[in-house]
Amino acid sequence: MMNVFCKTLLASALATATLASAQAAEPLTVYGKLNVTAQSNDVDDDATTTIQSNASRFGVKGGFELSSSLEAFYTVEYEVDTGDDVKENFKARNQFVGLKGNFGAFSVGRNDTMLKVSQGKVDQFNDLSGDLKNLFKGENRIEQTATYVTPSFSGFKMGVTYAAEGASSQYAQDGFSIAAMYGDAKLKKSPIFASVAYDSDVKGYEVVRATVQGKVAGLVLGGMYQQQEETYKKDGSPVTGADSKTGYLFSAAYTIDAVVLKAQFQDMEDKGDSWSVGGDYKLGKPTKLFAFYTNTSMESKDTDDKYFGIGLEHKF
Repeated sequence: MMNVFCKTLLASALATATLASAQAAEPLTVYGKLNVTAQSNDVDDDATTTIQSNASRFGVKGGFELSSSLEAFYTVEYEVDTGDDVKENFKARNQFVGLKGNFGAFSVGRNDTMLKVSQGKVDQFNDLSGDLKNLFKGENRIEQTATYVTPSFSGFKMGVTYAAEGASSQYAQDGFSIAAMYGDAKLKKSPIFASVAYDSDVKGYEVVRATVQGKVAGLVLGGMYQQQEETYKKDGSPVTGADSKTGYLFSAAYTIDAVVLKAQFQDMEDKGDSWSVGGDYKLGKPTKLFAFYTNTSMESKDTDDKYFGIGLEHKF
């Protein structure tokens, strides 16, 4: 059933895209990426070779000008797992509808929380084995949310996400995610990006996060500091007497012509640490070859987990 729906969505998107040029506010854009790696995964002293998908995705998004000061916008996005043995391999990602204008932007649906958004691009190994979500809480996409983001004031903007207690991932609790941000997360419009964010009872955790990333010539440096504390269990029962855990992350990337060299280290108290090195080679604006190595030391294990991958990514 899911495959039938997604095939219909794709056909409709392509048909509409050919007719969209005459309409206002880009009513429909088809986009996505395929990121696939050949990997050696040495986990618990058991080495396995895989050809795996890393958050490959397909989506449609767009907007429609309702008046000179009001626009409707939407996104419907799915993850496509090329390595899944099940043919119905679509998984829901961000799916929301909203309104934006001089007041900012308001949206409802399935969405990333503001704390997750606030990390910007500091994670140089996002979606790979060295992704910060393997050690840090707060990388949440909640299925029942309402989000408001203010307009930008001299580079500053704020946002808040409400996560409804009816969402199964909310453990029967209302949650809020708040962030204040400065600069451009892609470091194209500004040489620095900084943010502070706070989660209250989002997916059973309270999280405080501060992130900063800056660019000088071809060198990009980033850092993150986080405190996290469990507040609710999956059955909805409160957690009492839980200790707050502290973690940090440092990342770096250096561009030499078509090559981007990357390194990252992260540590979370009482959980473990991880370091990664790698590089990208740009074949063109939408396409790159890349390689990485990640070593993860979990405090609950006696041996380190090691990951080595070579991959290809193409965006469209």
